Amino acid sequence: MTDAVQAVEDMKRKIQENWGWFLALGIALVIGGMILIAAPLATSIAVTILIAAVLFVGGLVQIYNAFKTKGTSGFLWNLITGIIAVIGGIVIYVNPLAGTFALTLVIAAIFVAQGVSQILLALKLKPHTGWVWVLIAGIVSLAAGAMIFMELPSSAAWALGLIAGISVLINGWSYITIALAAKASRA
Repeated sequence: MTDAVQAVEDMKRKIQENWGWFLALGIALVIGGMILIAAPLATSIAVTILIAAVLFVGGLVQIYNAFKTKGTSGFLWNLITGIIAVIGGIVIYVNPLAGTFALTLVIAAIFVAQGVSQILLALKLKPHTGWVWVLIAGIVSLAAGAMIFMELPSSAAWALGLIAGISVLINGWSYITIALAAKASRA
């Protein structure tokens, strides 16, 4: 048996042995996702503050790393990007609503770009089975991005929170289905 096959079998056995914990995690994530969706503004601001903290801490580490590698060709670049990250983290933390607006704008742009690229890919894949699903995904992404753009600035109050909530909710359902499948396969 190859190492990859063995690793898959080990993981399957662990999930079967601990299916109850996977189920509990899934239920907790589904409940958490519903809470995030129910309070999208609070969730959006929380996500923004978390990103501000990550930028601040990451920037500090990058500045430290720049000085640890002083004398190399990347020193100045690492120092500048670290300083920008620290400043960005502080600015977002000081004004999380403006940060939420900026992040919502970025997410809308990503959805539009992703939608366009998926639509173009679908058209290239057109003779192959399944190309329609790529096209549908592209249309949905493009529509989501357009809706967020058209609703700015009010979409900043709900977009990040809704996206985070949906992500957590879907992750929860995935753990629930894995747990139930593992329980059924034990029998």
